[in-house]
Amino acid sequence: MKVAINALHAESGAPGKGTQGATVTHTIPFRQRWRGSRNLLPALLFLGLFFFAPLIGLLLRGVLEPVPGLGNYEQLFANSAYARVLFNTFSVAGLVTLISVLLGFPLAWAITLVPRGWGRWLLNIVLLSMWTSLLARTYSWLVLLQASGVINKVLMALGIIDAPLEMVHNLTGVVIGMSYIMIPFIVLPLQATMQAIDPMVLQAGSICGASPWTNFFKVFLPLCRSGLFSGALMVFVMSLGYYVTPALLGGAQNMMLPEFIVQQVQSFLNWGLASAAAALLIAITLLLFYFYLKLQPESPVGNSNGR
Repeated sequence: MKVAINALHAESGAPGKGTQGATVTHTIPFRQRWRGSRNLLPALLFLGLFFFAPLIGLLLRGVLEPVPGLGNYEQLFANSAYARVLFNTFSVAGLVTLISVLLGFPLAWAITLVPRGWGRWLLNIVLLSMWTSLLARTYSWLVLLQASGVINKVLMALGIIDAPLEMVHNLTGVVIGMSYIMIPFIVLPLQATMQAIDPMVLQAGSICGASPWTNFFKVFLPLCRSGLFSGALMVFVMSLGYYVTPALLGGAQNMMLPEFIVQQVQSFLNWGLASAAAALLIAITLLLFYFYLKLQPESPVGNSNGR
């Protein structure tokens, strides 16, 4: 590890001559570089005991049970029923992420634009919905979306529909319930990013002749890219591994991967196939996080604030 130090020396008594720059390079010894690493030992032991050891056991079960090999992974992709579970998982996660972005972006924008008092109230409402029991929120959607629920009764009273819509025990109810639950997770990073944007940047765009739409797409939206990427990734990854809402609002024909894992363990005692499915979820999460780190540019908001 090398540290470059620029030293400027002024020559005294030599008029007309400027300063000369000299670069001095120091090499930090290896022992000094790792002097404080022993403080990380308790944290490393904790992670190894409670995270890496179970993870390694999970991966080993996926390739060792019931027979050694990659048969569980082949079965997971070759069987049409299991492939349908994978398709449901990714389609629901993608749709929930899209809906959360479309609804969460204007909500975060409204929290940022309204006066501080109203913005604090709106943010508290978002936080309150996130802190409410997940089971209670899911059951409330089950009551609202059922055939005799409030939503169907209102639609029939307005004459929009003639018969109740089936919005529970299918993917429709799962998408609605999960989108409601995931919206706060994209509002919070987006609102923090929008709050950090200097309004003078948008005013400068308007002064330079940019229309409101051009100012939005060319100036404001790129500045929100950091919060948008992080929030969307969080929602997508959480949607891949969600269990409670799909189990209550979904059906057996629209099973997602977390439900499939629980079924294989509790009903069929098929630990090998369940471990392979869980390992697939972990691999997808790590892959998405890797691409996020590769594609996420340095935040322009941070640069503008630092200047």
